[in-house]
Amino acid sequence: CCLNGEPSGVHTIRFGEKGTLRLTFTAKTAGAHGAYPHLSESATKIMAHLAVDLEALEALEPDVPAHIRAALEQPDVIAAFDASLGEGASKVATKVTVNVGVLKGGVKVNVLPDLCEMQVDIRMPVGIDKVRIYAAIEDILKRYPQVTMEEHVYHSYPSSVCDPEGEMVSILRNNVEQLIGIRPPAIVSLGGSDGRYWRWAGVNAYLYGPSPKTMGRRGEHVEIEEFLHIVRTHVLSAYDYLMAG
Repeated sequence: CCLNGEPSGVHTIRFGEKGTLRLTFTAKTAGAHGAYPHLSESATKIMAHLAVDLEALEALEPDVPAHIRAALEQPDVIAAFDASLGEGASKVATKVTVNVGVLKGGVKVNVLPDLCEMQVDIRMPVGIDKVRIYAAIEDILKRYPQVTMEEHVYHSYPSSVCDPEGEMVSILRNNVEQLIGIRPPAIVSLGGSDGRYWRWAGVNAYLYGPSPKTMGRRGEHVEIEEFLHIVRTHVLSAYDYLMAG
């Protein structure tokens, strides 16, 4: 068993996580002066339209295994999901999401760009893989012959899950209840963690860590008392797990 302290929020335990597919799209045109749009297409306009069209991926329905869906659809799980990760997080857990993280194009305000690059991060829930995502993207790109696509293979990976009712889950719940009076349900993480490597190897891997709400923001931080609570929980849970064995 692997017990991981990466961010999860004290209201939840994570038994799995979404996968990610990271792609770079590049649009190339002849380019021209901004006063002569009849001479060339704008690479930035092409990319802006493509960015909107890629949102159609979020309508793809994953084939979530029944026991995973059942674990995520309980009212207490939904409430804990949103308490830990913000209102609406429970709805995102089983959906494909598309984020345009980087958009670069143009050299001057009065020049039609001949090059635009867009880096996209697609999060894949349990029950959908990059084969389906790729097929949908290829259909979209048929409308954009000026655009090429490249995958960031070292930063793309499938979703992963382990037993949502494993021994460590009940141990964590018992200890958290004794420490702060709540019994955190098991959920699927929206972001990635090193726990996926253990799950791929057939080892149950669970996350119980500090709040992720400030991740990626200015002033990113962890509260000291929350950190100490995580330490206490991990020490007690590791002890209980090993002694039970």
